[in-house]
Amino acid sequence: MYPPIEPYETGMLAVGDGNEVYWEVCGNPDGKPAVVLHGGPGSGCTPGWRRFFDPAAYRVVLVDQRGCGRSTPHASEFGVDLSVNTTHHLIRDLEQLREQLGIDRWLVLGGSWGATLGLAYAEAHPDAVSELVLFSVTNTTRREVEWITRDMGRVFPAEWARFRDGVPPDRRDGSLVDAYADLLADPDPAVREQAARDWCRWEDSHVAVHAGHQPDPRYDDARFRMVFAKLVTHYWRHAAWLPDGQLMHEATELAGIPGVLVHGRLDLSGPSDIAWQLAQVWPGAELYLIDEAGHGTCDPRMADTVLAALDRFAEA
Repeated sequence: MYPPIEPYETGMLAVGDGNEVYWEVCGNPDGKPAVVLHGGPGSGCTPGWRRFFDPAAYRVVLVDQRGCGRSTPHASEFGVDLSVNTTHHLIRDLEQLREQLGIDRWLVLGGSWGATLGLAYAEAHPDAVSELVLFSVTNTTRREVEWITRDMGRVFPAEWARFRDGVPPDRRDGSLVDAYADLLADPDPAVREQAARDWCRWEDSHVAVHAGHQPDPRYDDARFRMVFAKLVTHYWRHAAWLPDGQLMHEATELAGIPGVLVHGRLDLSGPSDIAWQLAQVWPGAELYLIDEAGHGTCDPRMADTVLAALDRFAEA
């Protein structure tokens, strides 16, 4: 990873519907433009994302997507209107920011949910994307949501039973993501807080594929737990507002856009078939399956492969 750097420009972008989106730019003002799409949804951009880029080569834009991080209003607050927080809103926000910053085309880096958003954005605006680097690739389909919220109980039975039992008995055989989303909107703050704890505990369980896994310290923060759980369940219960299979079917729109897909072969949260299938239909995409790696870039080989791709595209 490159040394830590600080942004040289920050701002709040008024995107309508009472929302303002935080953005920052770091690196070389005359460098190759790139934008970072964080995961979650709801996790926000952290300083670690800046370190993927050569600061002498890139002009890096980091964005906190609607409702999270430093963007306002914050979705952790009770009663915040989530109807104006959808994939299509986020895509419009990115286009508005790109135009405001005077960027013609930019490289897109996205991980996990950020990979879904990156694909949706690139397929909607292919002329605005120079390259795509995506890791822990997801499409946020209903099948994927069902896999994480129910089918993975076969892999983590005790942890999943605890997760299932966090919802009322009469809802345990139905959609667990719907049940949790409703609990997170309950008027009782104690109900909301317990649901956020239960959801984030399950999130932390299904990324643990190796002995010695350490819980994500971000879940210790009540505000982060709430915004993360609320936005993940909000997006998942709607399958990201994308027709089933759309991202895979429209990947032909990415022809001519160089792409690198980096995925852990042991990623139980997002099985590697999604990345593999995408590589079959996206002309020119390169797929790197990292043996024994899980979800995210904690495995140094995942991070190294992402870094190598970004360095190569910087030279281009």
